[in-house]
Amino acid sequence: MAENRKVEVPKDFLEKANLTQEEYKRLREWASKDFEGFWDYFAKKEISWFEPYKKVFDDSNAPFYKFFTGGKLNMCYNCVDRHVTTRKKNRAAIIWESEQGESRILTYRELQYQINKFANVLKTLGVKKGDVVVIYMPMIPELPIAMLACAKIGAIHSVVFAGMSSFALRERILDAKSSIVITADGGFRGGKTIPLKENVDKAIEKVKFIKYVVVVRHADRDVPMKTLRDFWWGDLMSDPDYAKPYCEPEPMDAEDPLFLIYTSGSTSKPKGVVHSTGGYLLWRILTARWVFDLKEEDTFWSTANIGWISGHSYTLYGPLSIGSTTFIYEGMPLYPSPAQWWYLVEKYKINVMYTAPTAIRALMRHGDEWLKKYDLSSLRLLTTGGERLNEAAWLWYWEKVGGKRCPVIDAYGQTETAGHMISSLPVAPQKPGSVGIPVPGIFPDIVDDDGNIIEEPTKTGHLVLKKPWPSMVRTLWNDEEGYKRLYWDRFGGKYYYTGDLASKDEDGYFWMEGRADDVVNVSAHRIGCAEIENALTNCKYVAEAAVVGRPDEITGEEVVAFVVPKEGVDRTRHDEIVRKLREYVSETVSPIAKPSEVVFVDSLPKTRSGKIVRRVLKAIASDKEITQDVSTLEDVSVIDKIKKALKERNP
Repeated sequence: MAENRKVEVPKDFLEKANLTQEEYKRLREWASKDFEGFWDYFAKKEISWFEPYKKVFDDSNAPFYKFFTGGKLNMCYNCVDRHVTTRKKNRAAIIWESEQGESRILTYRELQYQINKFANVLKTLGVKKGDVVVIYMPMIPELPIAMLACAKIGAIHSVVFAGMSSFALRERILDAKSSIVITADGGFRGGKTIPLKENVDKAIEKVKFIKYVVVVRHADRDVPMKTLRDFWWGDLMSDPDYAKPYCEPEPMDAEDPLFLIYTSGSTSKPKGVVHSTGGYLLWRILTARWVFDLKEEDTFWSTANIGWISGHSYTLYGPLSIGSTTFIYEGMPLYPSPAQWWYLVEKYKINVMYTAPTAIRALMRHGDEWLKKYDLSSLRLLTTGGERLNEAAWLWYWEKVGGKRCPVIDAYGQTETAGHMISSLPVAPQKPGSVGIPVPGIFPDIVDDDGNIIEEPTKTGHLVLKKPWPSMVRTLWNDEEGYKRLYWDRFGGKYYYTGDLASKDEDGYFWMEGRADDVVNVSAHRIGCAEIENALTNCKYVAEAAVVGRPDEITGEEVVAFVVPKEGVDRTRHDEIVRKLREYVSETVSPIAKPSEVVFVDSLPKTRSGKIVRRVLKAIASDKEITQDVSTLEDVSVIDKIKKALKERNP
């Protein structure tokens, strides 16, 4: 790790930043000394309440903590309706472009009109407050319209990523017991058409409680439509009896569920994470301002798909909550060429960009010439999150994309935290490879296996959160015992257990080391997989790397590295390159960390949000059956390709 490397934030950026260094210190101290007063101030300042809350924080039923109990509000009102009463009404709320180049702009006033109409459509179809609506759609404007319409009438939305299989969709529909699904005739991804309606039909076959399927015509495909069950979005929205132009926002308690979102765990069954309304909204506003330094006049591009928590939080709700403009793109970063994203940055004058480390590494792998064709001067801040951004990719993002003038903000959060907890906020020097310092109001720390705070700098331990926060997961859907077991029992209810390993340096910067199960234990030495991966990706031959442990009779575990070579690397020099990689890891990390085996692969198993699923690689390396949920993988066929590559190395 490069704890001593620091990159200063440009002075002209600091002068205009939403959060100053002095303000950051003041807020941190305030939250520490007056926890409830801190959250009370911002909740009153930032949220439009229909009725004031009676209590800031309720810990009477720990760990089922509550914030702003008794307060009444509406998410859609705070993200859209209140802006329409101001000068923002004619500002672009959403700018959208399809993979084919089709584009639309929705002002706040137009967005409100469309939301009102679809909210009334949902009501006419029998959707009530507290009902779950499953949404299985591509990245088109109707997706945020549907989500916000649910929020307006108090329905709970459960967005399922449009790349999910029909089986994965069925699991989520059955678990949520939703009677209505909103989808499209198809979606586009990398030049291919995804048969969304057909997937829905397969998913709901023999599911008796499904009443309606609403279908957006997007891909102009002929799809089967079942009479009295399936309806075209356009037909419903043009019917004045269904789509009335005004809908009163439903007053929601701050603790009423806003949405349900599924995330994979170590078991085969995905977990349904439940998030509340008031606390989730507040953290959207604060992190939009503090982490992303968003201004009202900014055009913000979060490349995160709305089907995942980053997309919920920062593609949609974050920028709209402060009245900014969000850019939504349906396509992929490398299609039709690796220049596509930079073309869009120039076309729409993007100011702040947020993307995943895996996308940065993929673009870096294709070289710098694609960047040089476009004017990226509109960018003022570059941000990333989802997993650790290794130092080499950080420097490329900063130097080549941002021209050394845009701070690079890395951040740490989870589906369960519903926002960033730790971030290299644009108020302090940046350390490439570090996720930075605690966001005001958040209290992370590093503990050992017994739950004792680790005082020694740079020593790896368990990352925990010592105090609750407003946007935290409230429970798991239909599984309160699972919620307590997974997030609170590890340290006796004293801390929220993230399941991640990290360390903290002398300056208080946090360094992620991967999941607690993403550790290799070689001869009683615990080595974070992320540390070895960082060393490998700093080598000139490597674009991406994933490291896992494999059982070994002598050392307990041995290190196995799966490596994606950079473009142009001569794979016939495999043995020579492997020797150099092993030597480099030995020199920069430890001889103990040296991989016993290095396998060249074309791609790694990743979720659609860009996270590498190391548990799958661990099973492959150990020649064990894969029992975990793989429905969230971007490409399931990668598994067989990796197995083949490993077999070729070990016939």
